[in-house]
Amino acid sequence: MSTDPEATGPADPAAAEETSAAATLAPEPDAPAAPDAAEEQDTTRADVDDEGDGVPADADGEEAHTPADAPGAEVHAPAGADGEGAHPPADEADQEAHAPADADGEGDGVPVGGAGDGGGAPGSAAGADGPEDGGTGAEPPVSGRGGVGESPAGPTPAPQDAEPDPSPAGGAGDGEEPGAADAAAETGEAAEAGEAAASGLSEAQAELAAQKIERERIARRKAEREGPVDAGAKLSGKAADLLAAVRAVESGAKPSAVFFDEAPATPRRPAPAPPQPRPVAAPAAAPAPTAGDIGAVRSVLARGGAPEALAGAAAEALGEGAADLLAEDPWRLLAVPGVRPAQADGFAQALLGPGAGPADERRSAALLAWLLDQAALKGHTALEAPVLEKALAQYGVPAPAEALEAAIGEGAVLVFHEPLGEPGPQAADAGGTGGDEEDEPRPVRILVGLEEHALAEESLADGLARLTGTFGGPADWSEVASGPGAELVRAVAAHGLVTHTGGEAARAEPLALLAAARKLGLRTVLAAHAATGDAVGVAGLLSGAQGPGRDADGRFDLDLLIVLDAPQLDVETAAALVESVPDGARLVLSGDPGVLGSAGPGRVFADVLAARACPQVVSRTPDPGPLGELVSGIGVGELNQVEAPGKEIVIVPVRDAGEAVHRTVQLVSESVPRAFGIPADAVQVITPGHGGAAGTRALNAALKERLNPGPGRFGGFDPGDRVVHVPAPGRAVPGRVESADAQGLHLEVAGARVVVPKERVESQVRLGWAVTAHQAVGARWPAVVVVLPGDATQALSRDWVYTAFGRAERHLSVVHGVDQALPRAVAEGLPKPRTTRLTGLLRALTAAQQPQE
Repeated sequence: MSTDPEATGPADPAAAEETSAAATLAPEPDAPAAPDAAEEQDTTRADVDDEGDGVPADADGEEAHTPADAPGAEVHAPAGADGEGAHPPADEADQEAHAPADADGEGDGVPVGGAGDGGGAPGSAAGADGPEDGGTGAEPPVSGRGGVGESPAGPTPAPQDAEPDPSPAGGAGDGEEPGAADAAAETGEAAEAGEAAASGLSEAQAELAAQKIERERIARRKAEREGPVDAGAKLSGKAADLLAAVRAVESGAKPSAVFFDEAPATPRRPAPAPPQPRPVAAPAAAPAPTAGDIGAVRSVLARGGAPEALAGAAAEALGEGAADLLAEDPWRLLAVPGVRPAQADGFAQALLGPGAGPADERRSAALLAWLLDQAALKGHTALEAPVLEKALAQYGVPAPAEALEAAIGEGAVLVFHEPLGEPGPQAADAGGTGGDEEDEPRPVRILVGLEEHALAEESLADGLARLTGTFGGPADWSEVASGPGAELVRAVAAHGLVTHTGGEAARAEPLALLAAARKLGLRTVLAAHAATGDAVGVAGLLSGAQGPGRDADGRFDLDLLIVLDAPQLDVETAAALVESVPDGARLVLSGDPGVLGSAGPGRVFADVLAARACPQVVSRTPDPGPLGELVSGIGVGELNQVEAPGKEIVIVPVRDAGEAVHRTVQLVSESVPRAFGIPADAVQVITPGHGGAAGTRALNAALKERLNPGPGRFGGFDPGDRVVHVPAPGRAVPGRVESADAQGLHLEVAGARVVVPKERVESQVRLGWAVTAHQAVGARWPAVVVVLPGDATQALSRDWVYTAFGRAERHLSVVHGVDQALPRAVAEGLPKPRTTRLTGLLRALTAAQQPQE
């Protein structure tokens, strides 16, 4: 490992003085303790859990407030909205956090109302009666990874482009009849699918629509079962017992026997039946709100003192009858991306008067849905009931336990109990005393979640169990089981579901499996987070734009599906993918457990591994060279001194963010190309956040000025600009600007021409010389420059460093300004856990299948 000690000289890796890595990176004995927050952050503001109680800052740090010079408090418009009170576009935001401010997996997170100190409520002094949302102690109880800095959910498109959030109470067959009506509905969807294919939807639209159709189909199937709580019903039966257990757990009393004697509320495996018809392709998206609907919503917003620019987003989020819904329940404004509780409180008080108090049941229900949505942006699919009650209390709800009970009774949220620890028989076999201990109830945790996430996790668990249950039996693949992928080939020959883990070098093993399966004549598809080489993109596969077609049952026409980058699968994408794999086919989930997790809710790959529901093949293929040695050490918490005789790794120390930007531009434009013959276009810069003096925006501006200067006449872009296209949340695809016209911005992306409509350019396209680690995951470049400015220390964690450093193939330069924070992050900065249900569901299904085997 080498160091460039001259802070002002040219950053030439070839001429850098080689020193001990320990002198540059190792912690000193008197180094300060590591910070709590090991998350990616915008370097301008800290959005951390200061109390260490698992309650981080409210979505993007603090409650949004009205600027001090505004003529009264207002609800502020989301990105791209016009009118007074609208918050800045995503590209101008400074804080990268958890609110859905962007669409690329990197939320910028500027507070909706801008900076300031006043309570952000429209048209009245709402802050006097409503709870204060700003500052610590009044934040949503979300403790998952993704806190400070770079949000997994990423920049959200402007409201007019975003897919409406599913209603918390919707989903499981509301207003639908099972049986014939269900079949007719799916037949109608199949007919619409043909029209969608003919209409030439974009890949992103087709993907989103396909996922919507899959969720609707899952909801109809689940509606035929007995749910945990029937939507619209009063609390009774199991739900009453579950809530009694909540109180018993909190008070320390022993829960009732009826609660613990029942098996976990997991989906039951249905009896074999002919598969129902599925849509062949995604139908057109739901129709946009009409001008009349938007006008009616605008009128209601005006009465409440809210910006009329929110009308389109509110009409889209609330659907048919949005104006009436908003007038009856003003807190439904929280369904609009970017709106905060204090702002919704002010709007409600302006419409309803003094009666709109903190104890209003409508307010509690809306807050619960909002809190769970914020948790989903951090990767959670559910939250523990006591955590939700604590958050409701922080937002001024006077009786949070009763409010939660009422929401469960009305079906607005679902409640689940999850046994902790291993099942009794397994524990007894492991050395338990047996006898009386087996009769003791297992401890449980009470989880509360929204229906869409519950359905997705249950559908995913059912689908994985279906693949193991319908597998036809082992096959003899000995003739092709040789070479580096032999162990994986043998495992897949004998099982319907297999997981495979390993680093970058281990990707050769799934490729060997692909070649072996095709040699045997199997219809085999390789899918990855982003299309590359032999792999199709997961999004393209689901939308039908890539990969095989679908059979008469709407499932993929294949025998084996190999999925790379499995840690990037969120629960809804994974559910749609697994549901599309036909009975009897094989599925392989492959990935590196050490990289950053998915942009959306869930931890699918980690949960499947934890459940041990299928064979797990662990690759022993090491990543080669000094880079492989460095990254492998980081994966186990060690920042080792690595010999790099070919200057594969160079450390460039800097004193401040300004110097970091200067040195980065030198490295990309001069030093790396001169020393290694790698062109500037093949050098990728990675930094923790979008904002700050050395975030992606500052770095991209400096790199554009040096590498492709121009006036930015096409919405801030010029032909030849290197960009990142974000067609859907969590997906960032590198590309280059070709031209622009009345249709929009023309990009070259992965060899294809893509036209981004001009109204979506701001939310879907960014300059791409510098990206965040979430945008870079799943891709590699010949050379990578990782920028670590001094104000990014709280953004660092082991998985962030592992991901960023692991993107380099031949050369890695580290612009190092964080002192001892880097080794501390590697040693101590573990990813924060995500609360999910998939592991428990899979364990229960596996245990239910074992007696039948």
